[in-house]
Amino acid sequence: MKLLHLDASVLGDNSVSRQLSAAVVARLASQIDGLQVDYRDLDANPVPHLRSSSLARTDAAEATDAEQLMQQFLDADIVVIGAPMYNFSIPSTLKAWIDRVAVAGRTFKYTENGPVGLAGGKRVIIASSRGGIYTDSPADFQEPFLR
Repeated sequence: MKLLHLDASVLGDNSVSRQLSAAVVARLASQIDGLQVDYRDLDANPVPHLRSSSLARTDAAEATDAEQLMQQFLDADIVVIGAPMYNFSIPSTLKAWIDRVAVAGRTFKYTENGPVGLAGGKRVIIASSRGGIYTDSPADFQEPFLR
């Protein structure tokens, strides 16, 4: 079984979302024999944001990197994401990763009833953190986006 662990906080060892996501991964590793964990720190090793060459696939190196990110996501049975709230939403580095794996025809398709996922069967765990109380707040764009 494969697990993809992503952290997006810029706070390093002081990050609550990193501590939470690490605890989730450690717990899963203790419960699942032979769990293979792939880790990506989106602060230390960010994914390039989308730009015109990204969509047109004119940059061969960028296309290869994007395909590797996609395959790593598709191969994972479990995805654990450490997601802090910054400015009422998620870090741009996490959004850049999502932009690379949310690809029509690969991980979702459009239907008459809206988008439908194609990468089913995955367990996705979000370890979110925030510096305040935003329950049912119109200023919380983090949780609704990640759902």
